Amino acid sequence: MLHRCLLGLAALLLSAASLLAQARPQVLVETSKGPFILELFNETPIHRDNFLRLVDSRAYEGVQFHRVIKDFMIQTGHLGTKGLNRDAALPQDSTEGTIAGEFHPELFVHVRGALAAARQPDDINPEMRSSACQFYIVTGKYYTDCDLQEQEKGRSWKYSEEQKKQYMFEAGAAHLDGTYTVFGR
Repeated sequence: MLHRCLLGLAALLLSAASLLAQARPQVLVETSKGPFILELFNETPIHRDNFLRLVDSRAYEGVQFHRVIKDFMIQTGHLGTKGLNRDAALPQDSTEGTIAGEFHPELFVHVRGALAAARQPDDINPEMRSSACQFYIVTGKYYTDCDLQEQEKGRSWKYSEEQKKQYMFEAGAAHLDGTYTVFGR
């Protein structure tokens, strides 16, 4: 009986360890407007690990949100904005290279609160590689079912019912889906 209990306990501990291994990393972001927590997706390991490396190296400390567009997104990660006066021109882009895109629109779309990697436009960056340091958080606009049907045209995937509801009731930036990496929220 004791062996069975120990075996059961060992199985329970292994299950708990497995769940902990799958937990999504979280990062506390402190801003002049207050703190918030980012959760990183394990399904985008290149972006997750790159972001955590930059956070661990304190690369983002003092970096400003340098691009804020109402009903769309807020962008940061431009390392040249550290200590920069708000009225000063931005220095040369600090992309510090690129990383391969990880597109999973069947799992993650640009709904309000999505964390995604910035990148250069398609004409400069046809491989759709992500910036190695700049990212944005979606604020977005609201969509109707007709809007989303229009967004689906020419795409190899369709929005799930849950994704449609998120866009209709929470807002987002559907035009970016499948072409920019969403790696957290």
